[in-house]
Amino acid sequence: MFSILFRYMRGYEKETILTPLFTGGEVLMEVLLPYIIASLIDEGVTPGNMNAIYKYGLIMLLCAFVSLFLGIGAGRTSAKASTGFASNLRQAVYEKVQTLSFSNIDKFSTAGLVTRMTTDVSNLQMAYQMLMRIAIRTPLTLIMSVFMCVRISPSLSMVFVVALVFLGMALLFIHSRVMKLFSVVFQRYDELNASVQENVSSIRVVKAFVREEYEDEKFTKAANAIKTMFVKAESIIALNNPVMNLTVYGCIIAISWFGAKQVVGGEITTGNLTSMFSYIMQILMSLMMLSMVFVMLSMSSASAKRLNEVLNEVPDIQNPEDPVMEVENGQIDFNDVDFAYNTGTGEMTLKDINLHIHSGETIGIIGGTGSGKSSLVNLISRLYDVNQGSVEVGGHDVRSYDTEVLRNKVAVVLQKNELFSGTVRSNLQWGNEYATDEQCWLALRSACADEFIEVLPEGLDAPVEQSGANFSGGQKQRLCIARALLKDPKVLILDDSTSAVDTATDARIQQAFKELIPGTTKLIIAQRIASVKSADRIIVMEDGRIDAFDTHENLMKTSEIYRDIYETQMKGGGDFDEAR
Repeated sequence: MFSILFRYMRGYEKETILTPLFTGGEVLMEVLLPYIIASLIDEGVTPGNMNAIYKYGLIMLLCAFVSLFLGIGAGRTSAKASTGFASNLRQAVYEKVQTLSFSNIDKFSTAGLVTRMTTDVSNLQMAYQMLMRIAIRTPLTLIMSVFMCVRISPSLSMVFVVALVFLGMALLFIHSRVMKLFSVVFQRYDELNASVQENVSSIRVVKAFVREEYEDEKFTKAANAIKTMFVKAESIIALNNPVMNLTVYGCIIAISWFGAKQVVGGEITTGNLTSMFSYIMQILMSLMMLSMVFVMLSMSSASAKRLNEVLNEVPDIQNPEDPVMEVENGQIDFNDVDFAYNTGTGEMTLKDINLHIHSGETIGIIGGTGSGKSSLVNLISRLYDVNQGSVEVGGHDVRSYDTEVLRNKVAVVLQKNELFSGTVRSNLQWGNEYATDEQCWLALRSACADEFIEVLPEGLDAPVEQSGANFSGGQKQRLCIARALLKDPKVLILDDSTSAVDTATDARIQQAFKELIPGTTKLIIAQRIASVKSADRIIVMEDGRIDAFDTHENLMKTSEIYRDIYETQMKGGGDFDEAR
């Protein structure tokens, strides 16, 4: 845990150093007060010396003001340091996530990563602030108070030694048990966040199918799992109070008994015995705070472990030492490719793929659900790496390219269309941040998106709500296509990206591709034969393999699968996956 604290406090070293200094001064003033009270009683109250009362009263007042000033300073610096540390840590985790490949992200899950960047970072922020203040204040108060007690009466101070041994053993037992429980609790938080994220993002589907009650039950189950684990943890943490009370009352009784005998015997003054009671409370309050530190460290240690898992994760996909920095053309070659999402299971998603596509060709890809169409194109932009064989773009293995260079020249319009809150222009400029208005409108026209953007009063400055909620499915698809065209790609991949547009618009988009980007290789995954019929060649996939690869006319003669799909759709039989 401490390694992660030291790594991400950069920029806030000054505040991190000042906070313990302020806290140490504050503790010193508080520890001096009982000693001054003892002098006030013994030298002022008992003999009736008013000068001594005024003198020690003013000293007490000064100590209180200094303590207040130092406490304010410690509060300000600790707040600045802890929030700065949390900001650095959250930024580091976020930047790390951006470097991870899809396979790495699949390992943690989206909900798990959200929990780490929110709940886990907040736990470490609180722990950092606590370490700077309470974890410094507590041992200092403890040490100084014990020192003062020993100075006043070494024999009475032995009571604290016994109390410390007893309390230390109890806290160690509590910490060891709670640590394991909190590790499980944060895993339950991942499950809860996954449930919430899925429900909110798919709320329209939930309502359309009247599944609110089912979703409520699923959420309640996840929430109850967290509650159960917290109850177990809190049941153990609850032992803190009785243990502390037993220690406090035991010390008070022991000091009262032995101290009274020493006062009667003249071994200690009344003022010193009074200050001993004050030091008892300071010592035992310090021990109580120490128990809180142990609990917080238990939680934060579990959080630190989870964050370190992300920060220390090695991306599966990395740049080579001397990467190729230019994609010459859109030629694509698959050479004896095997691929599986989960290596070691023996289940291959793609098997024995050999494929050679010329630069500038338009290639259709068709096949049943789960046949491997999306997996095939994901390998071209190196979203995943092959298990066997190689994928080449422009005559070079994709693993030899700088990933940013490769992905800038392999534009992908994914199956799930994602727009981001902002404006139409800001979304288009994801494809080219320097795109002019003229270039944006050209891309919109090519994607047949200009017809609904032109009627908006704001035009390119029209707002886009989160996930593009203010646009229809077909409109979002066309905006995503326009965004991809602005990349001026060597390879354009449309992963079922025109499924929500009508056939006529689909044909217009493909015609625009031929006119605007004739030299770009275009791969079009589609469920409709009409979307790929005019392609130069068509890939027919079945069970992770290429069943056939030819023109529409030849496939109608040679491919039974393709012919069945065509006849089913021409007869209006619906989804060919179901028909087969």
